[in-house]
Amino acid sequence: MAVPYRTSFNGKLDRLSSLIDRLRVQVSNALVGGSEEQSANFKIFVSKDRSLRLVFSPLVENEPCEPAELTARVGETPLVAANIAISGVGKQLINALPDIISVPLSEEPYLTAVVMPLIEEATLPRCGGQAAFERLCEVVVIRLLRHAMEQGKADTGLLNGLAHPRIASALVAIHEAPGEGWTLEKLAETAGMSRTQFAVTFKELVGATPMGYLATWRLDIARAELEAGRQVKSVANMCGFASPAAFSRAFSRRFGYPPKQRRSQAA
Repeated sequence: MAVPYRTSFNGKLDRLSSLIDRLRVQVSNALVGGSEEQSANFKIFVSKDRSLRLVFSPLVENEPCEPAELTARVGETPLVAANIAISGVGKQLINALPDIISVPLSEEPYLTAVVMPLIEEATLPRCGGQAAFERLCEVVVIRLLRHAMEQGKADTGLLNGLAHPRIASALVAIHEAPGEGWTLEKLAETAGMSRTQFAVTFKELVGATPMGYLATWRLDIARAELEAGRQVKSVANMCGFASPAAFSRAFSRRFGYPPKQRRSQAA
């Protein structure tokens, strides 16, 4: 089966959309100067010369933030503070990011184009401002992911693999069609590499074997689908398992409880 790759507007392989589709971004505004500001994991600072700096400490839902690196530098004042948590099939993506992303906005005009209206919504409250703020934060997160991938901010992990043109083809194939009967040979062919070269390069860049990454991705998707209320049999088929029983064994080994329990909790 041919994998229906998505392309970006310039016709090139879209390396992020299949991941972003499966992320859920929760945003809560934190009043600058209020008690929530200290624990906020997303901040925008302005310096005396009016230059802006964005700082983000990637946070997975229900995991605590480490705010030590999120303080203003000498001469800076906080303009915006928020908590941005990522849930869904997001942990692999977040683990691929640095603990702290600090971006002088003078170096990232495309990011600035989104940040300026975000600052406006936070500092000049109007009707619908909270909804606009939350949606702009989601766009900023997407652009930060793009920034981290294009600037090589991760030494190993998913974004590092997506930055490699050949390995990215295999990763996108996995993301777009998790239920496909992938083998190492098929993935190597998708990447346009020899089996050995592909396996070695994938492991070096991503930090996992191709088949290990595939198994993890399938089960992460499965858990998210079960939480959404989807039937176990349907999830097993969608994620490429030979039978619901095989899916149940793999799911239980990974998470420590059977898939039916996860679905009943979501019901």
